[in-house]
Amino acid sequence: MYLESFQLKGKNALVTGSRRGLGAAIAIALAEAGANVGCHGRDQDPGATCEAISVAGRKTFYFAGDLADAKACTALFEKAIAEFGSLDILVNNAGAIHRAPAAEYPMESWDELIAVDLTAVFRLSQLAGRHMLQRGTGGKIVNIASLLSFQGGVFVPAYAAAKGGIAQLTKALANEWASKGINVNAIAPGYMATDNTTALRSDPVRSRQLLERIPAARWGEPKDIAGAALYLCAPASDYVHGHVLAVDGGWLGR
Repeated sequence: MYLESFQLKGKNALVTGSRRGLGAAIAIALAEAGANVGCHGRDQDPGATCEAISVAGRKTFYFAGDLADAKACTALFEKAIAEFGSLDILVNNAGAIHRAPAAEYPMESWDELIAVDLTAVFRLSQLAGRHMLQRGTGGKIVNIASLLSFQGGVFVPAYAAAKGGIAQLTKALANEWASKGINVNAIAPGYMATDNTTALRSDPVRSRQLLERIPAARWGEPKDIAGAALYLCAPASDYVHGHVLAVDGGWLGR
């Protein structure tokens, strides 16, 4: 009975930034739980995620586009509806990061990160939420936040601002839509072994300092996020609203 509450058979999902990394792991996990999963990335090459979803026996598609462009957000949502007929699950994973001292931080980088990491999340959530409200059958929206939703970080002012906004946006949308059966939650990953942390992991001093600070004593892997995402997308989490779930190896508890 309880395992059935983690099944997504017959559900249609869209995972942004799912060509690789955390998004790929999430998309594949949802497919293995029974969902059809649409994928998105900036590159024209779809990568291996869609193939893995097809192997799992689920429907899929790939959409290439820059979510800093409002038209791309709309086109991605419309593609999902055209392919699947409806949308039950949205995972806003796509994001970018740029590191530089605040006094020297380029405004073009600020504008790009706010557009991709925050504004696009609202646009897609608005489109998906409107669709779910009109259908009247509820739905799940999961945003990918960060440890920097809680902390300020160093040399990442735009990223920290956007991820702080994600935590508050998640709560705001949950307040409006929870009574309609739409769950809006977020996951705050810790230091994960992805493209975003290549510079940190390549710096032996900084990498050692971070690992010494993480109680689990290791970098997180994309698969560590997949289980949390599946939980928040499945019926098992139907009474969870407006929560930001840290998956961080114990970082915030230290």
